[in-house]
Order: sequence, then structure tokens, then C-alpha cells
Amino acid sequence: MSCPMCFQRFIIVATFCLLSISAAEECFHRGDLAIQYCDNNYDLIADTPQNPDEWIDPNPLIISIPPAEDPIAYNESFSDLFQYLELCLNRTVIFYPSHNNEAEVEAMKAGRIHVASFSSGTMISAVNHAGAVPFAAKGDHDGVRSTQLLVLVRADSPYQSLVHLKGSRVAHTNKHSITGHLLPLTIFPKEGIIPDEDYQVIFTNKHYLSILGVKSGDYQAAAITSEIFERMIDRQEIKRSDYRIIFEYGPLPASAFSYKNTLMPQLQEELRACFASFNFSKTMRNAYLNTDRFLPVNYKEHWQVPREILRNAPLPDINSKKPF
Repeated sequence: MSCPMCFQRFIIVATFCLLSISAAEECFHRGDLAIQYCDNNYDLIADTPQNPDEWIDPNPLIISIPPAEDPIAYNESFSDLFQYLELCLNRTVIFYPSHNNEAEVEAMKAGRIHVASFSSGTMISAVNHAGAVPFAAKGDHDGVRSTQLLVLVRADSPYQSLVHLKGSRVAHTNKHSITGHLLPLTIFPKEGIIPDEDYQVIFTNKHYLSILGVKSGDYQAAAITSEIFERMIDRQEIKRSDYRIIFEYGPLPASAFSYKNTLMPQLQEELRACFASFNFSKTMRNAYLNTDRFLPVNYKEHWQVPREILRNAPLPDINSKKPF
């Protein structure tokens, strides 16, 4: 075989290999994302697949919300949004009630939901393990609405600071909650008290149950998000005068909407545009503390503090727990 023929065959084989490599999706960077996702643009969220065969264009579009409160009440307050999205996206929208944070993340991972509002801490898990792409959050003319960690006690209780809670029962929400668990694990030791060593942690799974439990005397205190505390006061479900705040920390990002990274790019753009053009109804403004619009969010920027909290949160030492 002549050298020109060898070179020609080499070129053919090399071209074939390059085409094969370009056809397959290469992952140069993944970061904290699960193995099935790539982050080649280093924005910390899953890229849209390069292969169009992996894109989905669902009809109906299934939307979920965080299970922080009564899902029926959430569905009623968001009904105007769902109706608007049906017209704006020209497809059916179905509300999917999630019963806990883990179930909501798993549902997006499995493709059973396509758009979801995740709470601040759960958003990190959803981004890393379910391909969630945060894109919109409630806000007003001042910007995206934030929240704070509050530690509540009864107004008539003797507790004045965190260290006074030693030996007591304190309500946390769940293991994924930034305000309701991970932040207390991270910063309370600096205040002189260690959760589940100096006080008994009781998981309630919902912020509003923690708040009501303090009033009823089930717990001496509760670590909760200010967003839901203020919302319950606004709805006249509780009275501010029944509680006292002994610790607060923030600001932190509140809940935000995300879509599954496999949605076809055109639908992703349509979702962003539809949320941006939606004007909150009076019902939504009243339900969500006078926020009146959805604003774009940047996961890399807005969730920087929660990611640091999650990285610094200590793992529980079961051998160090006290027999409360």
C-alpha cells in the first residue's frame, strides 16, 4: 500500500472518530451535579442536553410547589398563574401536590413533574440531583423577595436567647431545610448551643406546624423561615403578639421556580417569558406579602450563601446525643 493511500485512510478514520465524538455529548465539567448531568458552562446547573432526542415537550405540563403549607391553599392562590400559563404556553397545566421535599425532588428527577417551586435548601438538592434549572422567584419593584431564619418562642416564655434553650424541645422542619435545620446546625454552635446535643430536635416537616407547635406548647422554640411566619400573620392564622423572636439571620433566598433541564429550549424560553409577563392577581398579592411579579434568578449568585451553609453543615454524631 502506498503512503498516499495510508494517509487517505488515516484521514477517513480520523474524521469518523471526530464525528463520533462530536455526536456524543462530552462532559468536561460536572461539579456537584449527579453523573447524568453536565455543567460545561460552569454555571453550577445542569446543561440542556446537546442531543435533541433527549429534549421533551410535555403536554400537559405538570407543576409542583414546595410542601411547606397546605397544598390546597397553594393551589387556590396559584390558580390564576396556572390559568395564565395555559394560555401563554398553549398547553394544559396540571398542579401536582408534593407531600414532602424528597418526593418533590424525586418526581422532577424521574420526569413526573416538569416545573417546580423549591424551597431554598431543597433547591440545591434539586439542582444537583434532579436537573432543576432555577429561573424565577417572587418579588416586587425592590427586587427578589428574600427570607430569614427566625427562632420563635412563646411571648410568655422565659427564653431570651439561644443558650436558654438548653435541655428543651426545639422544632426543626426537615433535613433539607436551610432555615429549618441546616443553618441552625451551622451557626448555633457559634452562639453557644449545639442542636441535638444541647436541645432535642423534633422534625415537624412543615414550617407552619413548627410555628403552631410553639403556640400550643409542644415545643419550646422553633427554627423557621420568616416568609411563612409573616404569611400566617397576614392571613390571620396566628397573632404576632403570641410569639417572640430570640434570634434571626439573613437574608436568604426564598422559594423559586425551576424547570427540568431536558425541556426543549423553545419551551424553556417560553416559560421564562410567560413568568416574566405575569401580573399577580389580588389573591396572589395578598397571599404572598404584596409581591406582585416574578423576577429572574441566578443560581450561582443567589444561592451562594445556602451552598456554603450546606458545605459547612456538620454531620450528626449519634453518639453525642443526650437522652432528653
